[in-house]
Amino acid sequence: MSHTSATRRTVRAATIPAAVLIGLLALSGCAAGASSQPGAVTSGGIAQQGGAPLTAPGDSSGVQNGATTTDTSKSASAPSGISVVDRQVVQTGSATVVVDKPLDAASKAASITEAAGGRVDARLESAPTAGNQGSATLTLRIPASALTATLEKLKALGTVQEVSLSSTDVTMQSQDLDARINALSASIDRLLKLLSTATDTNTLITLETAISDRQGQLESMQSEKRYLADQVAMSTLTLNLVSPAGAAVTQPNDFFAGLAVGWKAFLGFFSWVLVAIGVMVPWIVLGALVTALTLAIVRIARRKPQAK
Repeated sequence: MSHTSATRRTVRAATIPAAVLIGLLALSGCAAGASSQPGAVTSGGIAQQGGAPLTAPGDSSGVQNGATTTDTSKSASAPSGISVVDRQVVQTGSATVVVDKPLDAASKAASITEAAGGRVDARLESAPTAGNQGSATLTLRIPASALTATLEKLKALGTVQEVSLSSTDVTMQSQDLDARINALSASIDRLLKLLSTATDTNTLITLETAISDRQGQLESMQSEKRYLADQVAMSTLTLNLVSPAGAAVTQPNDFFAGLAVGWKAFLGFFSWVLVAIGVMVPWIVLGALVTALTLAIVRIARRKPQAK
């Protein structure tokens, strides 16, 4: 009888660590899910417990992971216990400017962008051809706070043909990422504490697998957060620089505008006729020489029988 009781006590002692581990993993999962529910996030995506905001040491803005803001919406009637939400806005746009020398203007546009603290992510240039000074397309990353002033300087390079700007509010997406990152980091910390005290081999393997899986998720979320913060901090502008010959033709809206367009087309037609004639002249000369040689051979062939 004593042998049976001792066996039962041994089995119970072996199952207690596994039961405790399963319970703690379940609580970690519940904590990660609860942190993304409404009411668990304040300004900048910082989790709350018991209604009190938890802020990172040294961070008074409520925005984490390097995210910057471009606009702040404050409500005068908001209760004193509720933090103000900092809006996260991604700005993108495009502009087409007609300039006399697009390649030179492209270099000036790059200098203007770099002086504003931005950079050129892509640059495509087309060489000048007959009657056309070429073109250039630049993808510019400009600090959001300097976008308006920089755009005005770029527009001054020539004649503006088209400008388009758009804004996308990603505040909720940024807050959700912050909450998930915080919850996942806390879950990993708890698992690491369990790992430091675990002695059972199966427990160690289970904990290491769970930590590795959560660490991969955390790194992916942090990478997404950094990309989103860069999009908010640096606006993207596609700048098209074209010469007057390559600019899109606008529809005339009065008699004189129509006359100008007609005269330009008339001159353009005759200029192309002259080009075509210049291309054909060598072939015409060659054809004339071949024809003259053929006629001379035919005449010689006809005279030989008469000489006999």
